Amino acid sequence: MRLIRSIAADASGLWGLSVVGIALVMALFAYVLATDSSENANTIVPSIALRPPGFEVDLLEIQPAPCGGLRRLWKGCPNAAQIVPVQASEPMAEGLRYRPMGAPPNEWRIVEAGTPYRIVHRRFWMGTDRFGRDLFSRLLIGARVSLSVGFVAVALSLIIGLPLGAWAGFKGGGTDAWISGLIQVVWSLPGLMLVIAVTLALGKGFWQVFVAVGLSMWVEVARIVRGEVLAEKQKEYVEAARVMGFGDARILFRHIVPNVSAPLIVVSAANFASAILIESGLSFLGLGARPPIPTWGGIIKDHYAYLMMGKGWLALWPGLCLMLVVLAFMMLGNRLRDVLDVRNTPSAS
Repeated sequence: MRLIRSIAADASGLWGLSVVGIALVMALFAYVLATDSSENANTIVPSIALRPPGFEVDLLEIQPAPCGGLRRLWKGCPNAAQIVPVQASEPMAEGLRYRPMGAPPNEWRIVEAGTPYRIVHRRFWMGTDRFGRDLFSRLLIGARVSLSVGFVAVALSLIIGLPLGAWAGFKGGGTDAWISGLIQVVWSLPGLMLVIAVTLALGKGFWQVFVAVGLSMWVEVARIVRGEVLAEKQKEYVEAARVMGFGDARILFRHIVPNVSAPLIVVSAANFASAILIESGLSFLGLGARPPIPTWGGIIKDHYAYLMMGKGWLALWPGLCLMLVVLAFMMLGNRLRDVLDVRNTPSAS
């Protein structure tokens, strides 16, 4: 709590913390907040495609599937057997009489009695995409994908980079030479090219993107940890631990590593933002999560051509979300650097 208060004391830190908090709530409760709670927000209604923000319509759902509880929170609901936008409807003894959107005034259809149905009024806050899907709902589900990639990538980078960098800095000699050589080889490869190569090797898919992005970020963590451990192992408390007979592993991971956590937190925040950008780039290139899973980069890829057709909001909304979240993580990382830097701590008078 003290760290959060220190971050929020600065305007940029408060803004970054607020945007990240909102994004986390959006990701965790995406299917609760979404107006289209179907799995992946993939309710396709071609007759209402490319509608502007704020468009409203009544949707007739024939044979809707029951859904609730944890399934809706985590995975969303199955689609109804048939979904029809309607202009008018009225119940009758033989069932429901309705007129589909765009049909002539004298064209009515019937849902036979006994067939389960429901009519829902839906507002499309950000309009509909080229398949008639709710863009707002797909952006919410896309936030879950982007933040999940960030978390997994940062976790993988710490799992691989932290022990390698710490052991190289602590042991020195041949161990340091071998690990440093590996770090330099991987570091020399262009990051995006490495991610694309790993993605092509593992295949396209949701989890493959997580692994590919994570495997490209451990090098920076290892370099930072190695440098910090090299400086830290010269201090008196390490010599005291050796005198007390503690083993190398205990000295390293119970005494030295906790003292180098500050730069790790900062680099993790920066890596989080980078992971979101890389995932969006992969999705834009068609190498990310497979449709119909919505990702911000994938939504931009599907609709960037509409920027020149008077329907620019289709690509601008996901681009704005991407920009705000990445900027928030970068500002949060900068604020963490200022808060955790001991040189910025006022000395006692």
